[in-house]
Amino acid sequence: MLFRSKQLINESLSTATFCVNAYLQDLSDEDLLRRPCDGGNHIAWQLGHLLASDNRLINSVCPGSMPDLPMGFADQHSKENAGGDVASSFLTKQQYLELMVTQHQALRDALSTMTDEDLQQESPEGIREYAPSVGSIFNLTPSHWMMHSGQWVIVRRQLGKEALF
Repeated sequence: MLFRSKQLINESLSTATFCVNAYLQDLSDEDLLRRPCDGGNHIAWQLGHLLASDNRLINSVCPGSMPDLPMGFADQHSKENAGGDVASSFLTKQQYLELMVTQHQALRDALSTMTDEDLQQESPEGIREYAPSVGSIFNLTPSHWMMHSGQWVIVRRQLGKEALF
């Protein structure tokens, strides 16, 4: 059971990474700041939000397993700063993608250390409502990436980009 659980989480993360890379491949840094609608979050903010979330969630169950994000990164990509549109406040697409590779590898490394018993342990109290176990936290991360990347289709269509999937 353990091998299969870890394998499925890794496969889900690979699928999410594939979709993220496909949706972003032909977008410019400027495109990442385009909002899909009034009140919608632009892709640059969403990328930072995803990276900060992964970092926080995995560190909550495997302390110190995730590499540090750049100073101020989590604050810049917090809910309170979702309305920011100043390009210099955000990273380039390449920088976000490099952080994604590093963070996802650390997530995979942390997952590889987990036993079946570890994955079945309760998650920290503040997140049990949506991720009741350690395993569900690991499983949540690729789903979170898929949910947000699906929103990027709107921006792609606004820019006249071809449908990918």
